[in-house]
Amino acid sequence: MHDIRAIRENPAGFDAALARRGLAPLSAELLALDEARRVFTEQLGRERERQKQNSKGRPTPTEIEAGRQNKALRKRVLATLEETAAMEDARLKAALDVIPNLPLDEVPLGTSEDDNVEIRRWGNPRNFDFQPLEHFDIPAAKAGLDFETAAKLSGSRFVVLRGAMVRLHRALGQFMLDTHITEHDLQETWTPVLVKSEAMYGTGNLPKFTEDSYQTTNGWWLIPTSEVTLTNTVAGDILDEAKLPIRMTAHSQCFRSEAGSAGKDTTGMLRQHQFEKVEMVTICTPETALAEHDRMTKCAEAILEKLNLPYRTIVLCTGDMGFGSQKTHDLEVWLPGQNKYREVSSCSTCGQFQARRMNARYRPAGGKPEFVATLNGSGLAVGRCMIAVLENGQEADGSITLPLVLAPYLSGKTRITPEGQLA
Repeated sequence: MHDIRAIRENPAGFDAALARRGLAPLSAELLALDEARRVFTEQLGRERERQKQNSKGRPTPTEIEAGRQNKALRKRVLATLEETAAMEDARLKAALDVIPNLPLDEVPLGTSEDDNVEIRRWGNPRNFDFQPLEHFDIPAAKAGLDFETAAKLSGSRFVVLRGAMVRLHRALGQFMLDTHITEHDLQETWTPVLVKSEAMYGTGNLPKFTEDSYQTTNGWWLIPTSEVTLTNTVAGDILDEAKLPIRMTAHSQCFRSEAGSAGKDTTGMLRQHQFEKVEMVTICTPETALAEHDRMTKCAEAILEKLNLPYRTIVLCTGDMGFGSQKTHDLEVWLPGQNKYREVSSCSTCGQFQARRMNARYRPAGGKPEFVATLNGSGLAVGRCMIAVLENGQEADGSITLPLVLAPYLSGKTRITPEGQLA
């Protein structure tokens, strides 16, 4: 959420930042709502003070009688002012709730993914002496990727994993967690996958992206990522600055309706309604957020490098950034079956945008509470990472050579036979 005081102080700067996202100016509309809210809030304050003053002292009999006649009227006036002030406050809040975060000045200008900027590459795509297949066509993988049964159970964009595939999937998630915990000093955290609306609001998933998530009949929401739960662990808190940064990681199920992606990546398990992800979240001071962003990106890159998967790191342009982001790095892993790089991680710094929605603050030494900064990133999306392992490791005979770093998680096995058996 945006600070209305900052918009008052620099409306032109606010509109200029929105323009970089391709949005029309909004400061005049917001300041008009703010002015209406302040008028009624000030009237409410004066009325409360008037009634407070009238209640002081020892009234005369005449004043008592006049007070009786006037009390009901003043009570109605106060109630009307309270209701109107609350309505004006809600109108301003509703307008602010759906405005995305402002991009940092260093974010490249653009309108779509075509304007994203590559900042580095790692590894070289393998030269195959045969035509590489997509993951769902590789013989070693086909036996364990059961889309037909999943469709019978749940519909499209689900998968049932069996045998070597489910073991590989589980190994990848465990490897990611262990690496982040032991080498990157992230605190492992386990959280619910059902949350209240307040938690979804805090990270910016509500109200703007209601259709992208699943809600239960009793009001809970299934998390689209554990960013929601990890970030909201500090909602409403005032943290000691000495305890920052807080760096967390969690492996969780994730649920997305994919409402805005009809027709995209419908084959295979690249875009699913239910998937697993190892998430990273950092809570820190605003001054250290950019350094933490680079650190988080390197944590995600390290996973791909240990798996020997070629990738590139890009910075998203202003027109391709997420709702709550100030700056985003995407990691795109090479998929030889598609002959292109595809996103496997997105690391974003959100500044104080989410913290205002959650009222998450810290207290500087000797100072007043200030809003924290929040960051989130995939470390990594397990299913997409598995796709990359399958496609980059495929062999001409239909088998798959697995990254050696996964052998300890697979009882020493290093390949999957064409028949789908670990060997």
